[in-house]
Amino acid sequence: MTIRGIIFDINGTLVDISTNEMHDGVYRVMSNLLSYQGIFLDPELLKETYFKIMRRQFESGGEKFPEFDASGIFREIITLYSTDFTRGLPPEKLEQLPLFLAETFRAASLFHLRPYPEVEGVIKALHSKYRLAAVSDGQAAYVVAELNAVGLLGYFDPVVVSGDFGYRKPDVRLFETALDTMHLGAREVLFVGNDMYRDVYGANASGIKTIFFKSENSCSENEVVKPDYIINNFNELLDIVECPRLTPARLR
Repeated sequence: MTIRGIIFDINGTLVDISTNEMHDGVYRVMSNLLSYQGIFLDPELLKETYFKIMRRQFESGGEKFPEFDASGIFREIITLYSTDFTRGLPPEKLEQLPLFLAETFRAASLFHLRPYPEVEGVIKALHSKYRLAAVSDGQAAYVVAELNAVGLLGYFDPVVVSGDFGYRKPDVRLFETALDTMHLGAREVLFVGNDMYRDVYGANASGIKTIFFKSENSCSENEVVKPDYIINNFNELLDIVECPRLTPARLR
């Protein structure tokens, strides 16, 4: 069947990103910001509370591959530690505050964000011929904004983010959501990712042919999973898409 669409993983495949959510400086910034909302938590207690709520989310979701909700974590922190000052904030500010805090948390933990070399040119070339979509683990609070920041957002429809669903890759439902929105069958689509289990295994389980991109942030330690194609350079993707039957799977 003719390939009509391509689905991409984002971080580690399209985007080179480095974050450190354990850095103490993140919680100093967040503690200071919360104090302006009338919520007083020292950085250590804030860090402890953040991960305690995250663990509870993972355990209570009932999913095999659970995902957390960053905005939900800060919503609970606000509920637990709000003061009269907090409750007196304008309703529209209170409504948006969990999302704003999640975005700020991400910004404070971010060290660099940039597309991999040649990605934009390849994506632009593919976009003129194929439906492009993205399936990413992460939070809606920042995944879409980060795609926009590196100039790639306009090429993908849909952008499926695990944080919106409560489960992450390799759960086949994320891949199926992308296929349903694209109105394409699994045999009409290729998936490109950098994680042998979460990307390749998940897409294969959905019936989608896979391309493993060996980026600097790849996770390839899985002897059971076999991608259909393996690339080291993003430009190689163009050759595979144009003539998929002639390009064998290969390890380099």
